Amino acid sequence: MQTVPRLALSALATAALLSGCATTREQAPLPDGRDVALGQRAYVDGPIVQPVKLLEDSRCPMNARCIWAGRVRLQMVWIRGNGERQPFEVTLGEPARLADGTITLESVRPAKRTSDAIRPEDYRFSFRFLGGL
Repeated sequence: MQTVPRLALSALATAALLSGCATTREQAPLPDGRDVALGQRAYVDGPIVQPVKLLEDSRCPMNARCIWAGRVRLQMVWIRGNGERQPFEVTLGEPARLADGTITLESVRPAKRTSDAIRPEDYRFSFRFLGGL
């Protein structure tokens, strides 16, 4: 019966552990600003942006009557060409200054309902960028 030296076993165990620690590359940004989830990066007519946190969703549920329509606010990050991450905030339907133009959060899905809570991973956002302003 052949025995494997302890040093060889130790090296094999270390290699197996390190193979599980290999760095993973970030996923490429989505090709456009439609249907973007929290944490996803997307090209929005030029800039690469990423919604990172839902700050407010006070929209009136679709199956309720409200005095105020409510609003949605997101904490965002603009990922610049040099890799720098610049935070900014957007509000549904209101243009926000970004780079050489404005970015608008155009829609939020799913619709809000009185009977259902929306989980953060279920949100999808659509953005539009108008540059050169």
